Amino acid sequence: MSRVLCTWLLCCFAGVALAQAAPLADPTRPPNAAGESAGDAVARSGPQLQSVLISPARRVAVISGRAVALGDKYGDATVASITESAVLLKYAGRSETLRLIPGVEKRERRAADAPDPEKGTAQ
Repeated sequence: MSRVLCTWLLCCFAGVALAQAAPLADPTRPPNAAGESAGDAVARSGPQLQSVLISPARRVAVISGRAVALGDKYGDATVASITESAVLLKYAGRSETLRLIPGVEKRERRAADAPDPEKGTAQ
């Protein structure tokens, strides 16, 4: 009986060791970021918009780890606009838009693009 118990305990400890050695998946990571490693994120240059906080009283954005409010300075730029998905930075001679999800842009839907309720398709 003790031989069976020792074998069972040995298997349990081996299973625990294998489970601890496996890398954990981040459940909060966006699905399109699967191919990006930590080194890729560091290699990107320039400010990165990480979060946007909007309330009736204030608007705050987190850019490269630093919280800035509307009208604050970020380096040489002034925070000119904060929306749900983007921040507009105004420099002396140019402006730059930082997006939460680069490559995705929010746009208004035109009436012609709306689905026809009778046909179930766009007109």
